[in-house]
Amino acid sequence: MKQFHNILFVSNGIGEETEALQHAIQLAVDNKATLDILIICPPFPNNLDEYKNSYETFLIEKMQQTIKSAKASLSLPNKKPDIKLEIEWGTTPDIRIIQHVLHHSYDLIVKMAENSDSSKGFKALDMALLRKCPCTLFLYRPTNRNETVNIAVAIDPKDEESSGHDLALSLLKLSHALSVHYQGNLSVISCWDFVLEDYLRRSMLVDISPAELDEMVMRESRAHYGALSALIHEASIKDQPSIYHLKGRPEELIPACINENKINILVMGTVARTGISGFIIGNTAENILQKLNCSLWALKPQGFVSPVKAY
Repeated sequence: MKQFHNILFVSNGIGEETEALQHAIQLAVDNKATLDILIICPPFPNNLDEYKNSYETFLIEKMQQTIKSAKASLSLPNKKPDIKLEIEWGTTPDIRIIQHVLHHSYDLIVKMAENSDSSKGFKALDMALLRKCPCTLFLYRPTNRNETVNIAVAIDPKDEESSGHDLALSLLKLSHALSVHYQGNLSVISCWDFVLEDYLRRSMLVDISPAELDEMVMRESRAHYGALSALIHEASIKDQPSIYHLKGRPEELIPACINENKINILVMGTVARTGISGFIIGNTAENILQKLNCSLWALKPQGFVSPVKAY
């Protein structure tokens, strides 16, 4: 797996992040990439300024111990890679992280998903990064290390824009690389629908037989499946993945498919607009994200421009 060159691990400095850091280190080794750590902290109160240096020392020592523990559990050549550590203080952590990405040209962020009141969805900082961060984002949730890793990728093979086709291809290639990296199982999830079906079945104004309508629906299904198969072939995925070709609303079907098939990692695109400064997540993607209970790899399409400006 050699898709990334410059990886950033983002930490709040106080949580238990050893497992997530193990993944970041192993990804760095397998990609022959650099790995840096950025600890993001809220502003230090002015009236406690005398304690700032000692608290910073505590954060650095704690992270160095986490690095040591993470490396100890991995079979690494000479305990590589070397890891550079920085601390950022201030408000708007999402902007600080993204500016750091822009300034240092990181192509992957690895981060623990923020804890939420339930096991599903993503909180404010993670959602801000999903909307605005220009590089690939890996939001990690703990998994059972003794079980086979199940990876799924959600794609739309019939996106008419070239950027949509290219994104779907990138999603397939990344998910396949991850299945090799983790020696796991790969599934492809794609949803389709015949948008006029309900209207045509119910309308008194349209003279069409049930058999004719059924054939129209089947043609749409075959066309969608054919486009999906062609994309998988174009992505050069040699081992046939499990394919879930689902009829209906993706915001309902994709989370249900993930739960039913015990998916540990979902790979998907998150941004619905390219080429201009923006941070629109499509409604469908937003609804899917808030129902996920697994780790997430999120890709932006080619041409995405972050609304955050470099410092």
